[in-house]
Amino acid sequence: MYAIKTYNKISPIGLDLFDKTKYTVSDNAEAPVGAIVRSAALHEEAFPETLLAIARAGAGTNNIPTERCSEEGIVVFNTPGANANAVKELVIAGLFLASRKIAPAIDWAKTLKGNGDAVGKMVEKGKSAFAGPEIKGKKLGVIGLGAIGVLVANAAHHLGMKVYGYDPYLSLKNAWELSHNVNHAADMKEIFTECDYISLHIPLNAATKGSINAEAFAMMKDGVRILNFARDGLVNSAYMIAALESGKVASYVVDFPTDEMIGVDGVVCIPHLGASTPESEDNCAVMAADELIDYIENGNITNSVNLPDVSMAHGTAMRICVIHKNIPNMLTSITSVLAKDNVNIENMVNRSKGDYAYTILDVNECDKASVSAHISAVEGIIRVRIIG
Repeated sequence: MYAIKTYNKISPIGLDLFDKTKYTVSDNAEAPVGAIVRSAALHEEAFPETLLAIARAGAGTNNIPTERCSEEGIVVFNTPGANANAVKELVIAGLFLASRKIAPAIDWAKTLKGNGDAVGKMVEKGKSAFAGPEIKGKKLGVIGLGAIGVLVANAAHHLGMKVYGYDPYLSLKNAWELSHNVNHAADMKEIFTECDYISLHIPLNAATKGSINAEAFAMMKDGVRILNFARDGLVNSAYMIAALESGKVASYVVDFPTDEMIGVDGVVCIPHLGASTPESEDNCAVMAADELIDYIENGNITNSVNLPDVSMAHGTAMRICVIHKNIPNMLTSITSVLAKDNVNIENMVNRSKGDYAYTILDVNECDKASVSAHISAVEGIIRVRIIG
């Protein structure tokens, strides 16, 4: 039996995909081969040697120590696109929240309670304080054209906005799905200087952390409206507060409240609701389960953030799966070991991603213990697994 550990409440629709004759699923699983997590922080977690893979039921993997996982031969999956529609819908709501001062207007309306028949007149007298522009005809810059960014850009176009998109790593799949009406921005500077609204949809890493800073604000239009449904760390809080106070930024809608931003005039803090829909949670759980099952049973990798995607039809009695460093002569070393062990390779595929690589070899039969030990002895090998 394979044990799967859950670190958060995971949709049963996804967990039901694990065949109960092969798998046990629980939050206290011992010696798990797989794990599913949503928001739980795993950086301090000591992973057992049995753990083969972690699936993040969502897009971001900042709560997972991916580099350490790579070193330990643990594949980290995410579920790109599974929650994209849910986030897109909230971003569209964010456009209106940024424009029409809806949140403070609702708060103000609550203060009118108890004024009886005078409420109507008070509303008419006070509503001008919450006036704001329409989004139709305005320019929206979408930074990051992944699954969510593409949906946001397309939806905003249909709402009558002139949309600019920027993504130097735009995938072919997302390029096909992006409306031809979206204007291609050459760089972020073009977004900053041209757009009335800016929506962030990029990952948080060393290169992007704090990228919305004083220099970025200086290039933006006065009164720009910024939406952040990606990650809090992309925006420098101190510079954002200064930009709001000066009027450079008219409003900031963020799905990641922090102590610094809560209660600041012009800021709408949403409590991380981007993917909080039953549909999104179901979609993420299903995709995460599918990824784990395919890797555990077939050795195939799809949607990994730390290792290359590698899939091959399983057509022989045994499959050898090798995670190794991306260094010269690795394939030669692996195949030489198999030749010495008199193992015939029927099919093979190899892919690399950064410092790491993954090789699948289909063979008719072999002595599992002996072959695994011999390959593991090669310098640069991280993990060897034989299925079958």
